[in-house]
Amino acid sequence: MDAATDAIIVADRHGMMQRANDAADRLFGYDAGSLVGQSVNVLMPRALAELHDGFMAHHLATGERRIIGIGRDVEGSRRDGTVFPLHLSVGRADIGGETMFIGILHDLTDRSATHEALARSQRLDAVGQLTGGIAHDFNNLLTVIIGNLELLQIRGPDDRQTSLIDDALASAELGADLTSRLLVFARKGNLKPVEVDLREQCRDALAILRRTIGERYTIRTDFAKTVSQVMIDPVQLQSALINLALNARDAMPEGGEFLISVADVTIDDHYMAQETDIQPGEYVRLFISDDGAGMSLDAQRRAFEPFFTTKTDSGGTGLGLAMVYGFVRQSGGHITLYSELGHGTSFGLYFPALGRVHAPYAAPGATDDAEPPMGSGQVVLVVEDNPHVRKLSIARIRDLGYQVLEAATGDEAHAMLASGTRVDVLFSDIVMPGALNGYDLAALVRKEFPDVKILLTSGYASDVITNRMGGTGTYRILHKPYRHSDLAERLQELL
Repeated sequence: MDAATDAIIVADRHGMMQRANDAADRLFGYDAGSLVGQSVNVLMPRALAELHDGFMAHHLATGERRIIGIGRDVEGSRRDGTVFPLHLSVGRADIGGETMFIGILHDLTDRSATHEALARSQRLDAVGQLTGGIAHDFNNLLTVIIGNLELLQIRGPDDRQTSLIDDALASAELGADLTSRLLVFARKGNLKPVEVDLREQCRDALAILRRTIGERYTIRTDFAKTVSQVMIDPVQLQSALINLALNARDAMPEGGEFLISVADVTIDDHYMAQETDIQPGEYVRLFISDDGAGMSLDAQRRAFEPFFTTKTDSGGTGLGLAMVYGFVRQSGGHITLYSELGHGTSFGLYFPALGRVHAPYAAPGATDDAEPPMGSGQVVLVVEDNPHVRKLSIARIRDLGYQVLEAATGDEAHAMLASGTRVDVLFSDIVMPGALNGYDLAALVRKEFPDVKILLTSGYASDVITNRMGGTGTYRILHKPYRHSDLAERLQELL
C-alpha cells in the first residue's frame, strides 16, 4: 500500500478508517498514520459528509451498488479545509464475517486546471469565430450606411440636415471602429507587421500617455540594454499599450504607479512552459504592472472575453482587453495575467524574437546540455498561497536535489520556524493573505533566524508594490514566471 502513488484507504462498515497509506496522508494533509481511527467523513466536504452515512446504510440494507465497483469524480476536503477534485473507486470485501470497503483516490487537481484552461481557450476561440462573422456583416451594413450619408452630404443638404448627417456619420464611424477591434480579437483583422524594437514603441506610446493620464500617476520604465527585434504591427501595439495603461489608471482612481518593462526571455524547460502555456523558445516579454485595486478570480478568468467589463458604470465596452488578446495571438505571441486583489495587476505580452532559433520542446524530466547546479539535501521552505503554483515550485525544487517543506501563508511559515522546524532557505511569495506578507515574513526571519537564507518571488514585473507593502530593496526578487536554471542558480548563490 505504501508503495502505491495513489491514496488507498480501508474502512469498516461504520466508515471508520482501518488503514491508510502514505499517499493518503499526503493527499489530505495529515500526519503519517493519523487518519487511522477517524471517520471517512473528515475527507469530504460537509454537504457530502452529511449524506454519506445514509448512502452506506442504504447499501448495507439493500445491497444496491450505486457506487461500489464504479469509479467516479468527486470532491475531497483536505485537513486545512480546501476542497479539491479527485477520482474515487470503491470496492467491497467480506473478510471473516466483517464488511470492509477499499477506496482508491487519485488527485485530479492538475487535470482540472488543464481542462479549465483548455475550455477557456476554446470558449475564446468560439467567441472569436462568432464575433468575426458578426463584425464582417456589420462592416457591410456600415459601408452602405456611411456611403449613403456621404452621398447626401454631396447633394447639398440645408444646415439642419447637415447637422443630422454629421451626427449619423460620427456614430457610423464609431461603429466601424468597434467592429475593427472585434476583428482583431477574432484574429481576422488585417495587421501590417514590421520589424520593430519594443523599447522604441513603448517610448512612442509613453509620449502620448504622459500627456493624458494626469499628474497623479507615475510611469516607470525598465528596459533591458539589449533586446531582440520582433515582427508586429506598431499601430496595434501602441493601441494595446494605451489600452493596458488606461486600464491601470482606472484601477488606481486615487493615483498610483505603473511600470513598463521590456526584456528578452528564454522559455527552455517544461516547468516554465507549463506555467505560461507557451511553447519553449526565444521571446521578447513586455510587462505592464500597476499597484491598483487588482482583479477578482472571476474577473481574471473572463478578462479577455469581449463585452465583459467591470466598468459598466463608467461606460466600459469590454473590448479593450479582448482587442489586446487578439492582437497578441494574431502576432504569434501569448499573453499572461497575474493579479492580487488590493495589490495590483501585471500583464505579460510575449512576442517571438526574430533571428533566434526556437528550442525543441523539452519533455518533463529532460534537461539542457548545461546541467543546473544541484542541491545536496538542504531544506527549502516554500511559502505560496496559490496551490497550483506551490505544487509546481515543490516539484522544481525537489528535482534540484533539495528537501522541501511547504506553507500556504506567511503566518503558517513563521509558526513552523518558531516550533523548531529546521530550514536552510525560505522561498516565499510576496503577496499573500494573512498578517504577514512576504516582506514582513522575510524581516522576521532575518531577525529571529539569521542562519536561514531568504529568496522572494513575485508575479509583478518589478518591485512596483514594494513601498505599498513596507518592503525594501535589500531582497533579490525572482520574478514569475522564471526559468528552472534561474531558480537553481539563485538557490546555489544563497547556499
